[in-house]
Amino acid sequence: MDQVVRPPSESPLAQPQRRAGARARDIKHRVEFVLVWIAIKLFRLLPMRVGVGFVAAVCRTVGPWLRQNRRALENLAIAFPDRSPEAHQAIARAMWANMGRVFAETFYIDRILADPTRLEITNEPHWRAEMQAASSQVGVTAHIGNWELAIWPMTKFGLAPAGVYRPLANPYFDRLLREQRAPLYPSGLLGKGAETEAGSGHKTARLLVDHVRQSGAIGFVSDHYERRGVVVPFMGRHTRVTPVPAMIARHLGARVWMGRCRRIGTESRFRLDLTEVPLPKTSARTADTKALTAAMFAVFEGWIRENPEQWMWWNTRWVAEADTKDEG
Repeated sequence: MDQVVRPPSESPLAQPQRRAGARARDIKHRVEFVLVWIAIKLFRLLPMRVGVGFVAAVCRTVGPWLRQNRRALENLAIAFPDRSPEAHQAIARAMWANMGRVFAETFYIDRILADPTRLEITNEPHWRAEMQAASSQVGVTAHIGNWELAIWPMTKFGLAPAGVYRPLANPYFDRLLREQRAPLYPSGLLGKGAETEAGSGHKTARLLVDHVRQSGAIGFVSDHYERRGVVVPFMGRHTRVTPVPAMIARHLGARVWMGRCRRIGTESRFRLDLTEVPLPKTSARTADTKALTAAMFAVFEGWIRENPEQWMWWNTRWVAEADTKDEG
């Protein structure tokens, strides 16, 4: 007679140990959150100009000493081979200052949105009419200027966009992050890559498609390098990026808006530039998705070359030419 092989029973101590470990992690997360929450409250007592300027100065000073700076300089040398090492270093220092400003401005989003003089939308009447006429739409931006604010035209025009983000390990920080960004995303933020209060990675794509299908709008920051992404031309070479925004737009026939939130000066003032990328629609869905993704990155490249100091340069950006042949 065949014997039924049963898995070994769990040790009586295992479950209490797991509960104890979970409690210890929760206490650690709570303590970290309280300390950061107090720091944020004190930080917000400062005038925005002072707080943002201080963080920018610190990042401009510290950034060149970080290991990420070496990769940023390598990427700048590839993108701008005609410029000197000194010019690359100057761009990198200005980039670190911009990164500091973006981080600090996260805690002043409510004040920025409350002051209509801080956010100028180029050709606003035209884009308001175009967006309000569209039945479904996908917004795409890059890590340039203050990318957190690039979704603002959609929200201001009453479209109630949802967004996608990578959840933080500390659930209390994660909730705080979503609360800070809530005025920009009336339909909420959908988490990817982990189970959180904001959702889970395997649910995100379905939720986004459903949201757009119901005459909604979504926003992506989509210039990250993706190891499993599609290969597209970028800055004279090729990079590998996510096809998800183009895939959703192509699948649902949504209009695609490219948005850039350029920093103007050092007083947390911005100009939002918009452009529409035509949606290819042949019988080859995969080819259309790749073509649309490549068109998006052509727009990104133009923006970056115009304001290189406002883009995030330290991520891996390019693939070997041999990998481009595998893509056909």
